[in-house]
Amino acid sequence: MIDIAILGLGTVGGGVADVIRENQNEIRHVLGDGVNVKYILDIRDLPGVVNDINIIVNDPDVKIICETMGGKEPAYTYSKLALEHGISVCTSNKELVDAHGVELSRTAREHKCSYLFEASVGGGIPLLRTIREACGHERVSRIAGILNGTCNYILTNMKAGKDFTDALKEAQEKGFAERNPAADVEGHDTARKIAILASLVSGKKFSYEQVTCEGITKITRYDFADAERRNMSIKLLGVYDAEKSSVNVSPYLVPSTSPLYAVSDVFNGVMISGNMLGDIMLYGRGAGKLPTASAVVSDVIECAKTLGTTIDTGFADLEPAEVGKVPGIPAGQKFRFLEA
Repeated sequence: MIDIAILGLGTVGGGVADVIRENQNEIRHVLGDGVNVKYILDIRDLPGVVNDINIIVNDPDVKIICETMGGKEPAYTYSKLALEHGISVCTSNKELVDAHGVELSRTAREHKCSYLFEASVGGGIPLLRTIREACGHERVSRIAGILNGTCNYILTNMKAGKDFTDALKEAQEKGFAERNPAADVEGHDTARKIAILASLVSGKKFSYEQVTCEGITKITRYDFADAERRNMSIKLLGVYDAEKSSVNVSPYLVPSTSPLYAVSDVFNGVMISGNMLGDIMLYGRGAGKLPTASAVVSDVIECAKTLGTTIDTGFADLEPAEVGKVPGIPAGQKFRFLEA
């Protein structure tokens, strides 16, 4: 049995423990003896948890850590320390991947372990692994995705006739939006995710700060009425354009002929355009306790199958990207238009 530790007993961390407990038989089908959660670390004093990262990294039985703390610190310090001890790290922390993913990937390679981050983009959708493995030979020309379930839920309700304030309040009451929803509704969460995706397909490191970003706070229900008259809808999209080397997040008019048009509620949808493959779309729950935790556990299994080696995500070799200018919105239009 592979011993692991979970850093952070919040929503996702608790979900990782739940997935391993509930699906242990299924895990054994692909991993022999299965997975054992030997430690849970949290900064709070909770029964059955530890507070000292050194207890974990100095235990030779621990082979993999699930970092589900969120934020940059202490997640960065703990992740780097684990990797320096040869312990693989699987994370859902998009902020940390964006800020330090290249450095941590290089540290992992130096110490013959892995740094994986499937759960950082798209929740439970197997998005990064699809790009890395199934599309690694493709020349990707564009990625366009609905990458934030909170915003998509709000926009779905605005399309049904609610104004932004009421739609946001409902999202908060249902637990889809934080008390301070700025990271979601201003587009910053989507910006981090599209920067990670652009980095994976381009071979250059795009950072969150380089993304041209606009959120959904200026959209009105009247905008939706106008869009519907034109047989379109409004979606917050993260878009990477390989030809222009540009990355942006903003509300787009999406025609009814696009598969993204029908992506509603808290779901995510990501369109990938390859030069040989054409267009494909991945769809599923982009957030939530169990879908995100399932993605973390999928990384745990991949690491467990390759102990003593490094899984190459491509991040360790990235150099900074030169970012192109995002075209402006045409005169007389309020939103960008998603070309077919």
